[in-house]
Amino acid sequence: MRTRAALLCAAAAAVVVAAPVTAVPAQAARPAGLGWTKCGTSAYPRLQCASLKVPLDHARPAGRQITLALSRVPHTARVSEGPLLVNPGGPGGSGLTLAGFVASALPKSVAARYDVIGFDPRGVGRSRPALDCAPGHFTPVRPDSVPVTPALERANLDRARGFAAACGRRYADLLPYLDTVSAARDLDAVRQALGAPRISYFGYSYGTYLGAVYAKLFPQRVHRLVLDSVVDPAGIWYRDNLGQDYAFDDRHRALMAWIARYDTTYGLGRDPGGIEARWYAMRAALAKEPAGGRVGAAELEDTFMSGAYFDGYWPYLAEAFAAYVLRGDTGPLVKAYRDIAAVDAAGDNGYSVYTAVQCRDAAWPRDWNRWRADGWAVYAKAPLLAWNNAWYNAPCAFWPAGPRRPVDIANGALPPALLFQATGDAATPYAGGVAVHRLLARSGLVVEEGGGNHGVTLSGNACLDGYLAAYLDRGTVPRGAGPADAVCARSPEPKPLKGEPAPAASRGSALHGLLGFRH
Repeated sequence: MRTRAALLCAAAAAVVVAAPVTAVPAQAARPAGLGWTKCGTSAYPRLQCASLKVPLDHARPAGRQITLALSRVPHTARVSEGPLLVNPGGPGGSGLTLAGFVASALPKSVAARYDVIGFDPRGVGRSRPALDCAPGHFTPVRPDSVPVTPALERANLDRARGFAAACGRRYADLLPYLDTVSAARDLDAVRQALGAPRISYFGYSYGTYLGAVYAKLFPQRVHRLVLDSVVDPAGIWYRDNLGQDYAFDDRHRALMAWIARYDTTYGLGRDPGGIEARWYAMRAALAKEPAGGRVGAAELEDTFMSGAYFDGYWPYLAEAFAAYVLRGDTGPLVKAYRDIAAVDAAGDNGYSVYTAVQCRDAAWPRDWNRWRADGWAVYAKAPLLAWNNAWYNAPCAFWPAGPRRPVDIANGALPPALLFQATGDAATPYAGGVAVHRLLARSGLVVEEGGGNHGVTLSGNACLDGYLAAYLDRGTVPRGAGPADAVCARSPEPKPLKGEPAPAASRGSALHGLLGFRH
C-alpha cells in the first residue's frame, strides 16, 4: 500500500480537467454495425447479444478502443419507434438482463414497437476491459463503520486509501475515461451502430443522470426520455450522498413502524422506538461477536439498507431480526445478508465502476477533516448509514484521477420527458425529481405519494405503469398545476411471510434484483 503522500502525487500526475460539456455533432464517430447472436435465457428467451468497439477517449476516435457488451429484444410490430436503451443505475450496474425484463414487463403492444437495448457501460460486466480494483474488498467481517475509536477510524481509512491506490495501480490508463460524460458519448456510438437517427432512453437511479447528460450532449438525438427515481444534479456526488443518509434513516424507521404493526407475528413490541432500540442493541452485539462469523455491524447495515430500497424485503428482514433477538438464532440473519445485502450488489466489478465514475464525475473533498466533521454531524441525526455510506464513498477522497466539471443538465431543446419519483425514496430523495422536472423544459413529473421504494415503474403499480405506457406509446405527458403533474397512490405495503423461505416472487422483486444500488 502506498503512503498518502505517494498517492496524492500519483493523483496530481493523473489529473484531467475537462472543458465545459457542450452538445457535439452526432457524426463525430462512425462505429461499425452490430452482429446480433442469440443469447436468450429461460426467463428472457428472445434476448440477443452483440458487442461494439468505441474509443476509450472520444476526443481521439482513432485511438485505443474498448468494447461495450449489448443486448436486445427486437421489435415485432410492423412499425417501430426505434431503439429504447435501458439502464439500471449504479453506476456499475449491468443492463444486459434489464432489456429482457423491460420488454416483458411493458404492455405487449408497446414493447412490440421498440428494440429494447440493454448495455453494460464502459468498465462494467461483460464490457472489456472490466474493472476489479481490489477483489474481495467487501469480504466479511469489515471493521465497524462507526469510528468510535481512533483504531476503527484508521482501519476504515486504510481500506479506503488502499482501494483508491489499487485502482490507480491497476487502471491508471482507464480511470481518466470512466465518467458519465464518456458513458453518454458511448450511448451515441450505440445509436449510430444501430443506424437510428434518434433513440429513446429509460433509466433508473444513477441511470437518470446518465440519461440527462446524454440529452444535454445530444438533444437532437432524443426521441423519448424516461427517468425513474431521479438523481439531484445539484449535489453530484458528495452532497447527494449526505442527503441520502437522512432519507435512509427515515425509511429504516418506517420499517420499525411496520414491524410494530405486526407484533403478533414478530413479537418485537408495539412501540417503533422500542423496536429501533432493540435493533441498535443487536448492532452493538454483532460488533462484538459477528453472526456466523460473517455478519458484523457493517454487514448488518448493508443488509437492512436493502429494505430502504425495496419494502418487499421487510418481512424477510423482520424474521431475521426477530430470530436473532428473541431466540439467539443467527442463521436467518446470515442468510439475509447473503441473499439480499444491498451493499455492492453488483460485486467487486460494480463497486469498482461505482467509485471510478463518481470519483471522476465531480470534485470531492480531499481533506479528511471535512468528511469526519460531516460524518459525525449526520450521525447525530441519522445514525443508520451515516458512516457506512461515508466509507463506501471514501476512496474519492484519495482518488488518483482528477475530477471533471459537473454537467449542467438544464435543457430546453428536448421533446417532453417523463419523470417518476416516490416521495419517500431514500437513495434518490424526492427533491431531486422536483429539481430535474424544473430543469428539463416541458417534462412531466409523476409522483407516487407516500411510496418509499427506489425504482417505481414496472413494479406492479398500475397507475404509474399506465403513465409510462401512454408516454412510450404516444408520447403523452401529464400536465398539472403543482410540483407534480400527476399523483398515484402508493403500492400496498407487504404482509408478513406465510412460510415462504424468501420474499414472494413479484415483478417488484424481479426488478429490484436487476437495479444497481446506491444511486
